[in-house]
Amino acid sequence: MAERSTAAVDVADNSGDEPLTAEAGRATADGVASTGETGEQNTTDTDADNSGTTGGSERTSPPELHSGHKLARRYRLEECVTRLDGFSSWRAVDEMLRRAVGVHVLPADHPRARSVLAAARSSALLGDPRFVHVLDAVEENDLVYVVHEWLPDATELTALLAGGTLEVHDAYQMVAQVSQAMAAAHREGLAHLRLAPSAVLRTSTGQWRIRGLAVNAALRGITSDTPERTDTEAIGALLYAALTQRWPYENDAHGLHGLPKGVGLIAPDQVRAGVHRGLSELAMRALVNEGATASRQEPPCTTPEDLVRAINEMPRIRPPEPVFRTPPDYQRTTYQQGSYGRPGGGAPLRATAPLPPPPPPLQSRAGRALKWTVSALLIAALGLGSWQLADALIEKDKGADPDQSETVETNKKNTEKKPLRPLAIEGSAEYYPDGKAQHPNDARLTHDRAASTYWRTYSFMDGPRLAPYKSGVGLVYDLGSEKSLAAATIKLNYGGDRTTGALYAADSLSSSASLDSMKKLATASTQGQELKINVTKPSKTRYVVLWLTELPYAQGDEYSRAGYKQAITDVKFTG
Repeated sequence: MAERSTAAVDVADNSGDEPLTAEAGRATADGVASTGETGEQNTTDTDADNSGTTGGSERTSPPELHSGHKLARRYRLEECVTRLDGFSSWRAVDEMLRRAVGVHVLPADHPRARSVLAAARSSALLGDPRFVHVLDAVEENDLVYVVHEWLPDATELTALLAGGTLEVHDAYQMVAQVSQAMAAAHREGLAHLRLAPSAVLRTSTGQWRIRGLAVNAALRGITSDTPERTDTEAIGALLYAALTQRWPYENDAHGLHGLPKGVGLIAPDQVRAGVHRGLSELAMRALVNEGATASRQEPPCTTPEDLVRAINEMPRIRPPEPVFRTPPDYQRTTYQQGSYGRPGGGAPLRATAPLPPPPPPLQSRAGRALKWTVSALLIAALGLGSWQLADALIEKDKGADPDQSETVETNKKNTEKKPLRPLAIEGSAEYYPDGKAQHPNDARLTHDRAASTYWRTYSFMDGPRLAPYKSGVGLVYDLGSEKSLAAATIKLNYGGDRTTGALYAADSLSSSASLDSMKKLATASTQGQELKINVTKPSKTRYVVLWLTELPYAQGDEYSRAGYKQAITDVKFTG
């Protein structure tokens, strides 16, 4: 199954959630109950002893929300990615601005609801572009929800470290930008307190951004008496992991192996060969080890400001020089491998005598006579042919029967096929006989005459053919009355390997009727963004099922991740 993207939603990655220098809540890692359909993942987290929770041991059940639920008639919940200790996090769509967002939701009577609202509103006032912005923080209908940016082009540090250590310049940029951002936040009285690899994102332009400022800690009840030291040590742990692909403690966390037990904290350049010496010492100064390194004694960095000053004192690490490939040697052709044109090669070229110009054609007396003769013959041939053609047409008109001509014209009109006309669609619904719907509320968007709206499927890990996991996905349409159906034109959002669809004559708009009880009208496939299905023998029906069995592969976007998927923007029937 394709890996779930968490680039803009706060996924509860609680692996190694031991607070670095603060008393904080403990939680187990995400338990993901996944199916073959990536759009139907259910993520559940359990939280054991929240010693930093301000509300004691009292627990509040999370609100009963589901995919398709709307908050403030604007934010449509799409996929739940976190359920933890009474709150949940969702990937959602802002229908007013037509963009993806992330949403944290918890009951208004949750013991941490007031602190979450305060943290979100304080974070929203910061306005620093190096943080994922809080867009809205609202208490409404017994719910508290926080809306934040969704960055579809960003990759979290956890995913980057899964592929290996960072390049030296990337690690330098990461620690510099994160330190500067946290220093600016602490100057405004804001702390993160949960600065794990999953909270640090790299965008497609190379910029590093931090999500969950103050909000992540408030959701989990994490507090600290020394917030600056806590965030500084967290930055040191991030740099240590970026240089060594190891977590700087004995326990495994965030998908990384910890250090060997009993060895203690050792410098990154002793863990892995080739680590930059200056960055290795910087990581050790940020971690709680009294600033000791293998070769020098430096004062520890206890605040993000200290880290910024230490980075500025380091020699700047420049990006690697671009590598240019040497072009291959020029290969001489067979023509050039001879002695032609080479200095001193072969016999000298001899000047050739110029060819005499050809004489003017037909300028003699015999030539002029020949031209006149040929011209006269051509004129005579054209005149004779024209006279014969005119005579044949006159004879044909004399022998023609007027009644017979009228009969021929009538038969010609009768044999012409009647042009097809569009059939109006009176209603629609999603068709899902297996009980697993895709987006049932969006079926109407396939015939609203707006090219920018569509009904879409989830992303599937196997394809193009969905069987045997899922027999297909589809929609059912109501033509208002029984009509003769001849063809269907379906506008698609994705092109690719292939999209295969079929038309069935149904008895109703029911989403649970079996395909076996319906009459199959036609099937077709396409590799483009338009699927044309022609019915060989037009059939009369009121209800038509459009059934897709094969979907193309498409990359991830702001609404769904990469996988085998399709979206239908417009459907037209003719008959």
